[in-house]
Amino acid sequence: MREALFKKQNLDKWQSFEEDVQNIHSDKLAERFIELTDDLAYAQTFYPNSTTTRYLNELTAQFYRKIYANKKESSNRFVEFWKFEVPYLLFRFRKELWVAFCITFISAVIGAISVAYDDTFARLILGDDYIDMTLENIRKGDPLAVYGGSDPLMMFLQITSNNIKVSFVCFVMGCLFSAGTAYMLITNGIMLGVFQYFCYQQGFLKVSLLTIWLHGVLEISSIIVAGCAGLVMGNSLLFPQTYSRLESFKIGAKNGIKIVIALVPLFIMAGFIESFITRQHLNTFYSLLIIVPSFMFIVWYFIVYPQKVFQKSQLC
Repeated sequence: MREALFKKQNLDKWQSFEEDVQNIHSDKLAERFIELTDDLAYAQTFYPNSTTTRYLNELTAQFYRKIYANKKESSNRFVEFWKFEVPYLLFRFRKELWVAFCITFISAVIGAISVAYDDTFARLILGDDYIDMTLENIRKGDPLAVYGGSDPLMMFLQITSNNIKVSFVCFVMGCLFSAGTAYMLITNGIMLGVFQYFCYQQGFLKVSLLTIWLHGVLEISSIIVAGCAGLVMGNSLLFPQTYSRLESFKIGAKNGIKIVIALVPLFIMAGFIESFITRQHLNTFYSLLIIVPSFMFIVWYFIVYPQKVFQKSQLC
């Protein structure tokens, strides 16, 4: 579409938005903001250096400040954070989420193939102590005995705090122009692939899948989403577009940290499952009763629901 036609089709709407930003209710502001950022993204793609793009950039910034910087805290702020803000950010940065998933998945495949061609690779990645301990547990008939070897409450606190720390490190590493976050995703993906193929080599792949993925669905998915947050911040440095690099970084960091904070309840739940349920050696039925709903929730909240939030805003 030519810029003149794009502007003609939307100018009246944008001018009404200029009035809205001064007096409309905050909920409507959020809906208008989503629509406006969509127009801005289109303009940045096809007319990156035009006056139309600069105009939309400034108008979007006004909405952003109105909603997030100057907005008074409301009684339902906690609910709105998970109901609107996080899903909106997930839809807006769906490409970064997809990239984070692809990096992790490809790295896991590389890790598995590496072990298949070199048995020593598993020791290099997982460490001699862990491999030797697992082999000893296999000889005793309980390859995943590590999950029942400590106090469940202390295990819960340690695992949850460690997972939260890993997610924040994965996010903060985005400061290295996204390369640091990509490195974290690669290392985690390789470890995942190495471990699962090692389980296959030792003959307990099914047991590992039904045991580890009890908590792994939430845990691994959350690390991927944390990687998305890191890429959001890193890309704000790499591609500031019409913002100054500093202003772009501030916005990217704020958006990223919101995504990471939203993951904390998932890490708590994953830690609880790993510490109190994984050790119970559930049969296939009960394992799937946890794994399948966990997977469905991840797909719904991080992929399906954000699309619905955006589509609903377009009808308002």
